[in-house]
Amino acid sequence: MRDDVARIFVGFDSKEVVAYHVLCQSIIERSSIPVVFSPIVLNNLGPMFYRERNALQSTEFSFSRFLVPYLSGFEGWSMFMDCDMLARADIAELWALRDEKYAAMCVKHDYVPKIETKFLGQTQTKYEKKNWSSMILFNNAKCTALSKEFVNTATGLQLHQFKWLESDEQIGSVPVEWNYLVNEYDYRDDAKIVHFTDGGPYFDEYKDDDYAEEWFAMRDRVLSVQQKA
Repeated sequence: MRDDVARIFVGFDSKEVVAYHVLCQSIIERSSIPVVFSPIVLNNLGPMFYRERNALQSTEFSFSRFLVPYLSGFEGWSMFMDCDMLARADIAELWALRDEKYAAMCVKHDYVPKIETKFLGQTQTKYEKKNWSSMILFNNAKCTALSKEFVNTATGLQLHQFKWLESDEQIGSVPVEWNYLVNEYDYRDDAKIVHFTDGGPYFDEYKDDDYAEEWFAMRDRVLSVQQKA
């Protein structure tokens, strides 16, 4: 695939279907470059993903996200994003940050979650490198350790703490505004991608979150287009 086409894999969860479409629409409306979306849907992966669900995983794509380099044929660059995000800026700016000296790039969050439970009563796990893997730029040729076999058998911490790399020096840093954690960080008008880590405004208890009005406005545009069609 061409370098000037952003290849974006988005985690898809059957409990957050609308969230997936809202994120994609928010990217499409603001992007100045072509984008190609690939939803990571468990039912579509077949024999590529066979590990049993862990009681601690809060989404259906908690571990399948690490198949992105494999699904990309270990070629070029690919981006992974959680579905509970909203793009507020041109994704081309983020795509342009790719640096060939790194195997992966992400926002290197350094925080302790404020809440103990996530949406639908899911346990809020706390560990080093929390939320680093919620948005990753993969330099696929340098991520061959993420084989199908490894992704299906590695522990959750091995995957989410980037233990598949030889060292943390292979992880490039992305500015925090490209994965801005709603309610964990104070409101910033210049946040470029906001991440509703507690579940998002599509769940009633979070409808007053920062940036929720923007999310609902984007959702309404998605629904309006569907209704007209």
